[in-house]
Amino acid sequence: MTQVSISPDLLRWARERAGLHVEDLNGRFPKLAAWERGDLSPTFNQLEAFAKVTHVPFGFLFLPEPPDLPMPISDFRTLRNRQPGAVSPDLLDTIYAMQRRQAWLREERLDCDAEPRAFVGSARLSDDPEAIGQEMRRLFGLGDGWAAQVRSWLEAVSALRGAIEGQGVIAVINGIVGNDTHRRLNVEEFRGLALTDDLAPLIFVNGADAKSAQMFTLAHELAHLWLGAEGAGLSGFPGIFPDGGRVETFCDQAAAEFLVPAAELRALWPQVKRDASPFESLASAFKVSPIVIGRRAMDLGLTDRAAFFDFYDAYVQREKKQRTQGIGGGSFYNSQNLRVGRLFAIQVMRAAKEGRIGFKDAYDLTGLHGGTFQEYARRLGVELP
Repeated sequence: MTQVSISPDLLRWARERAGLHVEDLNGRFPKLAAWERGDLSPTFNQLEAFAKVTHVPFGFLFLPEPPDLPMPISDFRTLRNRQPGAVSPDLLDTIYAMQRRQAWLREERLDCDAEPRAFVGSARLSDDPEAIGQEMRRLFGLGDGWAAQVRSWLEAVSALRGAIEGQGVIAVINGIVGNDTHRRLNVEEFRGLALTDDLAPLIFVNGADAKSAQMFTLAHELAHLWLGAEGAGLSGFPGIFPDGGRVETFCDQAAAEFLVPAAELRALWPQVKRDASPFESLASAFKVSPIVIGRRAMDLGLTDRAAFFDFYDAYVQREKKQRTQGIGGGSFYNSQNLRVGRLFAIQVMRAAKEGRIGFKDAYDLTGLHGGTFQEYARRLGVELP
């Protein structure tokens, strides 16, 4: 078969961008090392297969040199989460998918003369972040001790998502790209993102993280929405120690007050301060990571820095060993309530039913196709033709 002349630099760029080594692809492309040296060239069919495996647009492989693909949104990630000059195709495809959803929902709400969400962009970096955290709790109707009244972290995340969606925010939690279980999102690359828009605000949480960590990321991304345009972007932070500047620090502090109000923690602290693991004792009451409790206790002067950092170092090491990807199991259709969002899916399905959007576009927006789309619609109570 006819071989295609391709720059070895393009092949190497595509492979490295996908986070793959030559050895990872030897089974599919045994001559890849020779291709990258320029000793051999792939056939057209081999190149198509290579583009699919590395998740790179096929046409990019015919460019004279690797393209510069800038981050399409602001990047607030800490240095530990950044790889200079590199954005994984999984992250990039996730951002693009969320931008498409937001753009569609904005037009939909414009057509319906929907009221803007007043909280989006209502805060400034000069504001007191703890006051913003308290305002967030008030808006979402979360009273004192609400998290202690639910049985598990899973229920707490679900309850918080429900309150967020009730205010018109698209809240997506997903640990993979769309529904592709072969494309797992990397927590080390990013934890969440916020796309601010007063008609269609959107937050995305990396569902590969632990449920207790997802709670903090949900609150953190909400604080980004309060900051509006200056807070829209990508978040990635080890524990709760962002070093990405004022924006991440502000959102971190607002999220801490939102999830672990100072008054509540001070009231409960005397009951646990002599426990062997006081931070873990309170974690289940607030449904957050023990690290969040510990950091909050340190900031409030309830424990000293040495005690907290001793716990932090040990906990992080233990978590690295025990962490499992929280993306599998359970009903496929129940998972769509997290990956797509029940309210967003219903809006798309009704638009398709009424002919205001083509089914192909509806499939693209939800990541569901054909019979799967029809079945999910049926489960949500939307009867499609």
